[in-house]
Amino acid sequence: MGLIRPAWDVIGVIDTEGDRAEWTFPADPGAVRTARAVVRGRLRDWNLDSLADLAALLVSELVTNSLRHATGPIGVRLVRPAGLSGVLLVEVSDPLPDPPRERVARPDDEGGRGLQLVAHSSRRWGTRPGESGKTVWFELAVPP
Repeated sequence: MGLIRPAWDVIGVIDTEGDRAEWTFPADPGAVRTARAVVRGRLRDWNLDSLADLAALLVSELVTNSLRHATGPIGVRLVRPAGLSGVLLVEVSDPLPDPPRERVARPDDEGGRGLQLVAHSSRRWGTRPGESGKTVWFELAVPP
């Protein structure tokens, strides 16, 4: 991928070959920056440049939510669509079992807009429980 990053920013690279890419990050503020970078890099490697910035922004919001509410490792996974069209699936997992709650932020609130951004920018999104924690996922339509 050509991206050089400090070893302490990523706990593990689970898979970055084929149609899936998966990383695990520590519950550390540096994880947000690193997650954005690896998502952008992988999408550019897959020739999905048009989705790279939006996907990185939404991943950044979800990883930030995980840092605020959970402790422990944060997982990020991308699943590339088969063929030239379809949807890109993006997942962010953490060890907290409670699903996130979308709320309406007041104009002067410092936070509370991340899930709104995900909901309005993605094709669809949701959460699902995991063996230990939860996964928040979203889909982005791949332009033809």
